[in-house]
This record gives sequence, C-alpha cells and structure tokens, in this order.
Amino acid sequence: MLVLTRKLGESIAIDDHIKITVVQIKGKQVRLGIQAPKETKIHREEVYSAIQDSNKEAGAAPELQQLSKILKD
Repeated sequence: MLVLTRKLGESIAIDDHIKITVVQIKGKQVRLGIQAPKETKIHREEVYSAIQDSNKEAGAAPELQQLSKILKD
C-alpha cells in the first residue's frame, strides 16, 4: 500500500484520468473530492462490499444455476 501525506487543497493523480483532492479536514474526518471519468465506478468501501455480497448471492440463486446449466448444454 502506498501511503501519501497531503495538506488541505493538495491532490494526488492516478494515471491521467483520476485526481483526488483533499477538500476539507474536520477533526478525524477528511473530505475528498474525486475527479474521474463517468464510466469509473467509485464507492465507499462498505457500499462496494455490500454490492459484491449481493452479486455473490444472486449468482448462487438456484434459478440462475439451472439457467447456466441449460445454456451450457
């Protein structure tokens, strides 16, 4: 993991398409601004984990497994 130190108003660049800026620091919270292409999906980690869990559950549904088996045959 790369760990960077940034002050208020400073940014980091990821490739040529993503820029993350420290917008506000308030106590133990840091507010970040993210500029990225519209097709880039950006989620808080807990939301991303919930999406992943939901996708795994949907993929394990018996109906989907039966459909997958039919399509393979």
